[in-house]
Amino acid sequence: MGQSQHTDYFALFALQPTFAVDTAALAVTYRQLAKDVHPDRFANATAAEQRQAVERAAELNDAFQTLKSPTQRALYLLRQQAEMPEETTIQDGEFLLQQMEWREQLEDLQEQADLQALERFVGELKQARSKIDNAFALCIEDPEQRLQAERLARRMQFLDKMFYEVRQLEERLDD
Repeated sequence: MGQSQHTDYFALFALQPTFAVDTAALAVTYRQLAKDVHPDRFANATAAEQRQAVERAAELNDAFQTLKSPTQRALYLLRQQAEMPEETTIQDGEFLLQQMEWREQLEDLQEQADLQALERFVGELKQARSKIDNAFALCIEDPEQRLQAERLARRMQFLDKMFYEVRQLEERLDD
């Protein structure tokens, strides 16, 4: 089930459409709303009402998963404004160099199997991610900064992949 044209995920949770979201409060609201639309509450309802409950529950889950992830939230905000063009990281030469550097570091860390060095690397990635998130929060509010916001959202996606690869390496090193 794709993103509904009718439902604004932020409105669903009574939130302002902004990048800064209190994810703890979001989770509390999600649990409250999930109880209201849980399909079990519609066990004695008509087939149509049951189907509608399942759809509402799925939509609520989609909205929650989207808003709790900074990267998905950023992409959602951008899509709310206008359609996002396909990936063009090549136009982001500065970050392309950074990506290559991080990839090399990760390869070296795989060979070294040094958990402390890996921890330092994760710290570096977290610091970079924090800067990107802060920059995105500022430029998403300004329509003239749209291209920069898209560029930052793509950087977020890349860092998500890096964190995933780092977690996989950590698991292999822990074995």
